[in-house]
Amino acid sequence: MTIEAIDFGRLYRDHLAMTTRPRKNAADWDARAAGMASKALRSPYAQEFVARMDLRGAHSLLDVGCGPGTIALAVAPQLQQVIGLDYSPAMVQAMRAQAQEAGLGHVQALERAWEDDWSDLPTCDIVVASRSTTVADIAAALAKLHAQARQRVYLTHLVGGNFIDPRIQEAIGRRVPAMPDYIYLVNILHRMGIHPRLDYIRNENRLADASDFADFASRVAWSMGGLSQAETERLRHWYTHTPPGEREGAPMCWAFIAWEKAPC
Repeated sequence: MTIEAIDFGRLYRDHLAMTTRPRKNAADWDARAAGMASKALRSPYAQEFVARMDLRGAHSLLDVGCGPGTIALAVAPQLQQVIGLDYSPAMVQAMRAQAQEAGLGHVQALERAWEDDWSDLPTCDIVVASRSTTVADIAAALAKLHAQARQRVYLTHLVGGNFIDPRIQEAIGRRVPAMPDYIYLVNILHRMGIHPRLDYIRNENRLADASDFADFASRVAWSMGGLSQAETERLRHWYTHTPPGEREGAPMCWAFIAWEKAPC
């Protein structure tokens, strides 16, 4: 067998089917919109993502899974047209509010999911998908991103497949199967005739700034699809006996995947 014979899109779907992490719905993200919007634009992650983007010759951008506009609004002052897509109504409203506050009249936010029809959307010079590619069919998603871009595509996808450090999962007594990580995307792009640039963004784990145990447990429960009372008590015991600097686990690592529409 050669690598050309392997259907990485199917392998991704098979891997995803074996995981038990429930997909977040729009209401889940609605509940987080206000908190994310308050700190999105000043996050080190956003700064590192934007620093890796090439805006030369670009006038328009499409941000898929835009959230409150973390990436789109950071580069909007340098562009003439910016469109954000998100399936969370509250995230869409947060992006609109921030754009209005900043006087960015050329920014548009639309309530739209990955699986929806995008045929009415314009082709944009740059397409981004920041931490939003945990989807049911990644091969179809990558094809849609590529089709919407005129010049370049930038995305990030989780490295290693764990949103919660395995050591914390062990302390709780429930291991969550790892999600499909970035290597599937690289191989699918190869099958598409695309040779992407690969880099990595490491940022502080989202548990690091939890104010107390209740906040910490709430964040763990979000990532693990909820905690039972017994799991919460095990987590409390671990939290109490673990030094503060070690509680959050390893930093998050995101693969930054970029490609040009022009052949390599």
